[in-house]
Amino acid sequence: MSVKTYDAGVKEYRELYWTPDYVPLDSDLLACFKVTGQPGVPREEVAAAVAAESSTGTWSTVWSELLTDMEFYKGRAYRIEDVPGDKESFYTFIAYPIDLFEEGSIVNVLTSLVGNVFGFKALRHLRLEDIRFPLAYVKTCMGPPNGIQVERDKLNKYGRPLLGCTIKPKLGLSAKNYGRAVYECLRGGLDFTKDDENVNSQPFMRWQNRFEFVAEAVAASQAETGERKGHYLNVTAPDPEQMYERAEFAKELGQPIIMHDYITGGFCANTGLAKWCRKNGMLLHIHRAMHAVIDRHPKHGIHFRVLAKCLRLSGGDHLHTGTVVGKLEGDRASTLGYVDLLRESFIPEDRSRGIFFDQDWGSMPGVFAVASGGIHVWHMPALVTIFGDDSVLQFGGGTQGHPWGNAAGAAANRVALEACVKARNEGRDLERESREILTDAARHSPELAIAMETWKEIKFEFDTVDKLDAG
Repeated sequence: MSVKTYDAGVKEYRELYWTPDYVPLDSDLLACFKVTGQPGVPREEVAAAVAAESSTGTWSTVWSELLTDMEFYKGRAYRIEDVPGDKESFYTFIAYPIDLFEEGSIVNVLTSLVGNVFGFKALRHLRLEDIRFPLAYVKTCMGPPNGIQVERDKLNKYGRPLLGCTIKPKLGLSAKNYGRAVYECLRGGLDFTKDDENVNSQPFMRWQNRFEFVAEAVAASQAETGERKGHYLNVTAPDPEQMYERAEFAKELGQPIIMHDYITGGFCANTGLAKWCRKNGMLLHIHRAMHAVIDRHPKHGIHFRVLAKCLRLSGGDHLHTGTVVGKLEGDRASTLGYVDLLRESFIPEDRSRGIFFDQDWGSMPGVFAVASGGIHVWHMPALVTIFGDDSVLQFGGGTQGHPWGNAAGAAANRVALEACVKARNEGRDLERESREILTDAARHSPELAIAMETWKEIKFEFDTVDKLDAG
């Protein structure tokens, strides 16, 4: 009697990929997806389909499955949980063997986990909520070129958040006028100024001219203040060759930091640039342009905490995280969760902050969280409380909208920051005593007094779209 070992045709995914008894290995890459299936499809089948289509499976039984060990390589949906307050969606947890992924390649991880499965017809919505990168995988990635401590040592700045500013108007200035705006902000008391995400090499300001005038501004402000300064020179370019050309020119000019748009530029370009920065002693500021296209919908896409983890592995010394209190989307608990994922060595599972797994980064350096988007001096107490010292508090209109000009706006930011750090170090409650702390500081700083008057009524009190799921 012959034994039948192969059946052509279609099997239910759950026969192979739903494994509720599986205990994940320390070396497994774990993922949590928020799944909204089509009506009438069992949860276990939808969860198994996600595991299959993001690993080894396909819709049909194929004879070549007999040529490998599917039990070793397949992704396994091992747990399903309800989503609090959402009856149509559920969480599924999937374990992937580490050998499914190329070492040190965030490109490969994302191509596997979110490459095709999001277009699967059995799904109405799918969102990648979190990934646990095993330490064995973390050690294959270079991570930040410098990290928080090395950057502080290079810049000789300790004990407080750093201050930044995006030059405005971000499009349309000539290179010389752009350099003038940079100089005024830096001499007024900021640590950094910044190209915005869409400042590349347009007809009104070619990149070489901008780099040269900015370098002149940085040098002049350092000579005047005796402090180390920098400007994030955006090297994002149409192709990698031009990106490296711009980075090399920034190095020739003696600049300490460059910038990259890591999502629009892509993880392949970003990892390459991070490696170049490590080799050449350059700090790397990362902008997250396009992230909200991917992460804002609460049921579909990729949560920003995943994009933040991927950036830490791919390489960057700063990453924009939103502000909580400014003009951009951001739930406070969720934001604090992924800020910790950027900066700390070990982050325990904490569902109250949206963290689904323990994450061990081993010895990988941390990344500065950049609070940027619609902030001004009245936000300073909350920003210092929320983000702590290892952050860059980055203004735009909140510096350059000062009636007395950029230098006065920068001075107001610096005085407000130092007053808040001093009050915090004295044990005061910054958020509760914010008005008193800032008012006291403004008695000795007319620039701060005018800034407080200018922005006293400006608030951004819109409801957060992407909230943590309430229990």
